[in-house]
Amino acid sequence: MTRFSSSRLRVSKNLNGFTLLEMMVVICILAILLLMALPSAQDSTVRKQINDALPLAEIAQKPVNNAWQSANTLLSDNAAAGLPVPEKIVNQYVKAITIENGAIHLTFGYRASGAIKDKTLSLRPAIVEDAKIVPITWVCGNAKAPDPMTIKGQNKTDIPTRFLPLACR
Repeated sequence: MTRFSSSRLRVSKNLNGFTLLEMMVVICILAILLLMALPSAQDSTVRKQINDALPLAEIAQKPVNNAWQSANTLLSDNAAAGLPVPEKIVNQYVKAITIENGAIHLTFGYRASGAIKDKTLSLRPAIVEDAKIVPITWVCGNAKAPDPMTIKGQNKTDIPTRFLPLACR
């Protein structure tokens, strides 16, 4: 029979590593940090989609600008601007662009985030009433017009403010 010495069977009490409790605390802290970062990442994704959609509005801005410069009037709808029906002016995030009394309304859909799907962003013309030569300044969303200018058209922006780019707040 072989005899084992008692020193060989002794279990070391000096373990180098983490306890289960320490690991759980670290995992909880990481989860809390991740949950705090997630909303700001979503907000910036939605703002990027809105910024990517804005250049499409230039299609409608040009005829509105031209009508103001030539006749000092704002166009009433897409037909007056010589544009197709709203549902035919689209991109990956916008499902319709509507002109209404000079204002341009972008309706989001298709690949847009669920936070802005079926929501509208308005671009409204700001003009100087008694100066025909002054070009139109486009006011995005809930933003204010420069002092001597007057905003025309209705603001139909229903996108939550936290998602709007700074120029549209």
